[in-house]
Amino acid sequence: MTRAEKLLLFVLSCLNFTHIMDFMIMMPMGPQLMRFFSLSPQQFSFIVSAYSLSAGISGFLFSFWADRFPRKYILLVAYSGFVIGTIGCGLAPTFTMLVVARTVAGMFGGVIGAQVLSIVSDKFSYERRAQAMSIVMTAFSVASVIGVPVGLYLATTFTWHAPFLVVGAMGLGVILLIIKFVPRLDEHLEQMPEGGHRNPFAVVTNILQNPNQLRALWLTSTIMLGHFSIIPFISPSLVQNVGFGEKDLYLIYAVGGALTIFSAPVVGKIADQRGKLPVFIVFAILSLLPIYLITNMPPSSMTYVLFVAGLFFIFSNGRLIPTQAMTSSVVSPQQRGGFMSINQSLQLLMQSVATYGAGLIIQKGPQGQLLHYPTVGFLAMAFIFASIFIARTVKPIEAL
Repeated sequence: MTRAEKLLLFVLSCLNFTHIMDFMIMMPMGPQLMRFFSLSPQQFSFIVSAYSLSAGISGFLFSFWADRFPRKYILLVAYSGFVIGTIGCGLAPTFTMLVVARTVAGMFGGVIGAQVLSIVSDKFSYERRAQAMSIVMTAFSVASVIGVPVGLYLATTFTWHAPFLVVGAMGLGVILLIIKFVPRLDEHLEQMPEGGHRNPFAVVTNILQNPNQLRALWLTSTIMLGHFSIIPFISPSLVQNVGFGEKDLYLIYAVGGALTIFSAPVVGKIADQRGKLPVFIVFAILSLLPIYLITNMPPSSMTYVLFVAGLFFIFSNGRLIPTQAMTSSVVSPQQRGGFMSINQSLQLLMQSVATYGAGLIIQKGPQGQLLHYPTVGFLAMAFIFASIFIARTVKPIEAL
């Protein structure tokens, strides 16, 4: 890996860190926000899903133009808008304004993820792609180890506004890194045939005419339905049902994130060497165990909770790395930006559906406990199990 490639991955990792932290911090702050605004599970799930819904819609609409501009310009504009929305969350005085600010952050955030994946896919061949993606995705681990604990500390020590303001301030620094170190990235424009951009709806037409791309999107949707039906309610259920201390929630993300810092690069390397599909299948099956344990957990010791959380982080992250590599491989570079935007949009929409749907199933009991979380867990397991069979039908474009 060259110095320029390492520098590019570093900047993308910094960008991902702030982007992921902004999204992740909402979920462990669930107990605080539910108490501060007197929210029901449905109202809390609406805050989380508002980001995903707006991001999904904006990502889909932008997919029609994603391949018409240099990747750097798109990334810079989208990330700047995301930072403005995040600062708006930190300044929001009411529940309504918080929802509005989350929607704005989501509108721009919905474009970011697809551009990061497109950039990595453009710069790294399929044989090296899983390892490169695992490096960028370590931002998730760092956000879990450092970002979430610090964010929870700021929220408990000062106010729930503080984490968003800090992320916004860091985002301003990342904007400077993008300007200085990310290249123009317009190779896909040079390879585009004359007149190739005239029909902005060609990206949808291409997908509808390509069963392999449709199966890749189906895989994405199924995994997100399983994953995000349980994620937003992990913290509230641990506090209300398991008796885990609210001030100790950061330990879950710190332990899980620390483990994936080491596991993610290893998974990426193995996926490149042994094949993306076999690695995905192994981790998809393994991830069923912690999903069951988390959603059916009785009052337990801190050691046991952290052990289960660690398994959940490792196996879920291990499942995601080969998935990203597989979905990015079903399309040519000339169409990759549009396809990845739609793929990202679909992920976010399914996150929104899963989160809000789980909020409709889960109810608050008379003692404040969350009811019917095990039902959500069994549904999540069914979706993840089904994704194994879908993944077997997704082929890289080179193999067709």
